Amino acid sequence: MSINNSQRAIAAPELIATMTGSNVVIGTLIASPTIIIFDNQGSASVVITINDIQWKTFPAGEALVLDMRGNHGIAPNYTFDTGTTFTGNGASGDFSISYLYAKNS
Repeated sequence: MSINNSQRAIAAPELIATMTGSNVVIGTLIASPTIIIFDNQGSASVVITINDIQWKTFPAGEALVLDMRGNHGIAPNYTFDTGTTFTGNGASGDFSISYLYAKNS
């Protein structure tokens, strides 16, 4: 069943963790995002892993916004799954993941 993502958005709790120089779990998605923001708030690069797959290195201070909605406002089934876990590895600073998801009603 598809969800009409053009109607209502809900803000999920922010996922945030302090980087320690080792792998740190930033958090797990409680819903599939329509818009997701990755934000390296620290002064060192952070390598992000998604479900044990190394995905992207974020330089210090870099943020990335992914709009997972279709251009017409109703998203196809193209997003991260509920339960996706994000891990970061960086020398210091916080890494934040914020997202919105669609209300199913």
